[in-house]
Amino acid sequence: MKILVADKLAEEGLTFLTESGVAYDVKIGLKEDELAAAVPDYDGLIVRSGVKATAKVLANPGKLRAIARAGVGVDNIDLDAATSKGILVLNTAAASTLSTAEHALALMLSLARKIPAAHAHVVGGNWKRNNYQGTQLAGKTLGVVGLGRIGQTVATRALAFEMNVVGYDPFFPNDSALDGRVKMVKDFDEFLKQIDVITFHVPGGDATKHLLNRERLFNVARKNLLVVNDSRGEVVDEIALADALKEKKIAGAAIDVFMTEPPAKDHPLFGLENAVLTPHLGASTDEAQTAVSVEACKAMVAFLQTGEIRGAVNAGGIKLDLPPDEAPFAKLASRIGTLLASYSEGGYKTITLRVSGSKATKHANTLLRLATVELLKPHLSDPVNVINVEHVARQRGIELVSINEPSPPAGLVGDIIGLRVQSGTGESHRILGTAYADGLPRVLRFDNFNVDMVPAGQMVLIENEDRPGVIGTVGTAFGNAKVNIADMVISRDEKPDGSATALMVLKVDSAPGEALTNELRSKPGILRVKCTKLPARDA
Repeated sequence: MKILVADKLAEEGLTFLTESGVAYDVKIGLKEDELAAAVPDYDGLIVRSGVKATAKVLANPGKLRAIARAGVGVDNIDLDAATSKGILVLNTAAASTLSTAEHALALMLSLARKIPAAHAHVVGGNWKRNNYQGTQLAGKTLGVVGLGRIGQTVATRALAFEMNVVGYDPFFPNDSALDGRVKMVKDFDEFLKQIDVITFHVPGGDATKHLLNRERLFNVARKNLLVVNDSRGEVVDEIALADALKEKKIAGAAIDVFMTEPPAKDHPLFGLENAVLTPHLGASTDEAQTAVSVEACKAMVAFLQTGEIRGAVNAGGIKLDLPPDEAPFAKLASRIGTLLASYSEGGYKTITLRVSGSKATKHANTLLRLATVELLKPHLSDPVNVINVEHVARQRGIELVSINEPSPPAGLVGDIIGLRVQSGTGESHRILGTAYADGLPRVLRFDNFNVDMVPAGQMVLIENEDRPGVIGTVGTAFGNAKVNIADMVISRDEKPDGSATALMVLKVDSAPGEALTNELRSKPGILRVKCTKLPARDA
């Protein structure tokens, strides 16, 4: 295992890597081509905001499994490229929460009390106090856009300032936050009409680009509005903001982030008395810089060593480091996927996971991805894993469905995983399974056949007409080929017309060769022969 540190980290982060016994190289200042040439040799890449992990850098990632950003955002990492290559992207948003929130409050106070302009006035040898009369925050209404960790931290401190606080967040499910102290407003224009100060704590992207635009600045906002942007530059239309300040449509703006950083020397916000500008300092404290460096290193090592996922940006709620009583369900999902991959023909149109029970339902998304990886792996030349499997399936028009059932299927009890695959031709196969107290995964049903077996090792699945002599024929064929049958489970499915088919599930000590499988397929009454290899029983 080896990690590439491509940006400057706090010394404490590097110390953690050393103490963890992980090999790493520090290579700062690599150009795009140099970084692209370097990453294939490393399992992990740690960056800050300076290095850009572009699509070109990730085009041939080699053994790279994860990228950790020591910081909040991941706008310097091409998420689509990383996800398509199965590379986990992590960040350390929580580590700099306090510092970023404090900076937003500092901007708010500086703007309300005109501190930067007053400072420049005094050091310039002047003393005209009346020019710098400010406004107090107590009693004003603060609008917090984005009620995540930072937004809630800002809101808590603003309440201590005796401000009224309202929130806007389309993804916040409740009508209020912080025990009812922050009212949530669903419509952004209505939200904007009732606030004196607005502070942004949202990610970038199309959903939040120019959320505060010219129309809202000129025709919706109050004239006493103070704008604080400590999140992403694109959230506010900077040109419209400068015009609104010049024309006194709003009272002031404090900006820490810009669309282009550093901003152009002729940026329209420069030189405005009612603007406070800082060079992206939100997380720039000694404590935050140490914390994000250490947390990025810890998250990287945890994932590479144990599969634990911390601060994932593109993992979709996946959890791989399951406790001992839940881990067997992950094994079961993967092994069911492998069995169905060997048995199904004609590709997949839909892959459906149904889970019941207190343990399995908690990890439905993880279990579906693990199973789908094994279903797709035999059919793809490019690597597929839990990070990119949803992306790969979507590219191929495969629908992934996860359903939590209130109770297990008839005749079964406890935590049950059921996986069904359906092809474009209508062929459909399903496996149901569980994990007992011994921690071993078990398959309980295969289509309409009742079985009870541990899916492990070299296995052969034979479906046949249920008639005399077939079992003997199979046993003789294996004996003649010198392939020992270690275990066999047989199940029968009776049809409404009185006919019946049977399923033989065999565990064998060595792989049956092509000659044996072809011989079996040629025997009368044998309908299907499929072979697969699963991990060992205790693996």
